Amino acid sequence: MSFIKGIELCRRFHTEVVEPLMMEDYHHLSYSSALVGPGSEVLGYDTEMSTDHDWGPRVYLFLDQQIIDEYAEQIQASLQERAPERLYGFQLDIRRIVITTVPGFIESILAISRAEPIEPLDWLTFPSQSLLEITRGAVYRDDHGQLAKMREKFEYYPHDIWLYLMASCWQRIGQEEHLMLRSGFMGDELGSALIASRLVRDIMNLGFLMERHYAPYPKWFGTAFKHLKCSGELMPHLWKAQTASAWREREHAFHKVYEHLSRMHNELNITENIAKDVSYFYDRPFKVMNGEGIARRLADQIINTDLHQLAGQRLIGSIDLITDNTDFRTMKYARNELKALFKSAIRD
Repeated sequence: MSFIKGIELCRRFHTEVVEPLMMEDYHHLSYSSALVGPGSEVLGYDTEMSTDHDWGPRVYLFLDQQIIDEYAEQIQASLQERAPERLYGFQLDIRRIVITTVPGFIESILAISRAEPIEPLDWLTFPSQSLLEITRGAVYRDDHGQLAKMREKFEYYPHDIWLYLMASCWQRIGQEEHLMLRSGFMGDELGSALIASRLVRDIMNLGFLMERHYAPYPKWFGTAFKHLKCSGELMPHLWKAQTASAWREREHAFHKVYEHLSRMHNELNITENIAKDVSYFYDRPFKVMNGEGIARRLADQIINTDLHQLAGQRLIGSIDLITDNTDFRTMKYARNELKALFKSAIRD
């Protein structure tokens, strides 16, 4: 049995099993079919190792609610009766076919209903991995273009959100870059290395933002970063900063990183050009990128009133920057409480 990437296997499942059944028994129904939602195969990063759990032929079937109410059980029963047990050697579990509406799918991923307009602060409550679960994968059929509209709607952050998130990343860099050097200067190489790792992650996040790509969850974070245009230039220096045994080596590696980041920032043409070189941190014997100054330039470009106020009070970023706790980030229905946190920060 040869391994087949999940996107291709699910395409064959749709083409060879789902589509013929729907055309024969339910040809009068409009529907859409896609591989979306959670799973390494949606991101295209699945390998043979992925097949040991939660992997196999599957699709989401999208229908109108009225059609679901009338036909969902019949469709499931038809698939159960007529689908093969295996497809290209892989076990086929009909229970993994999800029949839902487009609004129902969005609510299951983002916990936001059709009746609820998406406000700017809502975007800060959406994990970037969840946005990937909507916009990545593959669409196999799309009657009436519902999936195309959904994916276009969430294709990327609105402009002011994008500015706010980049400003928040730079703020985090500015708040900790000198701490890495100070702890190293005091002989705390372990503490310095730990802060360096945090900075590496923030810089990688910034790379995703600068190139307008959603960042996946930790398992595929580094893999996806390698596909960014900036990775070839940044990776050697980030790896050096990550693995250096002495703080001066880390300092030098981050200086090289900043050379590339400053050029990338200036090429975006969203603020006045920033300096291409690092500068001394006050009178101390080490140099920094001055991330907080860059953050302020970006924040000043934000037009939306709420976001502009939030940026003036707290550059705390989205849920991804606030916490890396998996259980918290997957508590979708705590989104309103998180949104309230941002609103309270505006009022501070």
